[in-house]
Amino acid sequence: AMDVKKAKDRPLSSGNRKVSLSSFAYLFCELVQHCQSQIDRGEDLEKRLSATGYGIGLRLLELLSFRERNCRKERNVLQILNFVRTTFWKSMFGKPADDLQISNTKKNEYYIKDRSPLTTKYISNPNAARCASFTAGMIHGILDGSEFTCENVAAVQSKDCIVFVITFSPKVIARNT
Repeated sequence: AMDVKKAKDRPLSSGNRKVSLSSFAYLFCELVQHCQSQIDRGEDLEKRLSATGYGIGLRLLELLSFRERNCRKERNVLQILNFVRTTFWKSMFGKPADDLQISNTKKNEYYIKDRSPLTTKYISNPNAARCASFTAGMIHGILDGSEFTCENVAAVQSKDCIVFVITFSPKVIARNT
């Protein structure tokens, strides 16, 4: 009898798993089409993609916590955002996000910038921010799962990139100071 390991018995950190760009683009396109077939308005597409991303974000947090952080819990806002910008982004998109910024006007608002987002690579400009709401949902799931409650995570398209605007609840900011 062959000794066949089950998926749950394999180590989590086994190798570098990369998905080809064409496979990712095809699956993402199918996801967008599936979501579009179940909605009436464009705003509903954003909500549907964000909700799908949220669930994936929660699951990725669990996987990446075991794989990358040895179940260590981040304690402050900048640590968890840096985890999102680097570890999460590398595992999902093969590279870290381009920038992490703190708002000059609102102490509970942060920005993550991606100059070449894969989720909008093959999407026409008017719909790019809508499709980027999938990534915003994943970010929201990771942050909520890490007990950094967000009031909002939005994807805003600027002329050369997608900016993810993260607005934390006042409790998180008070806890952080």
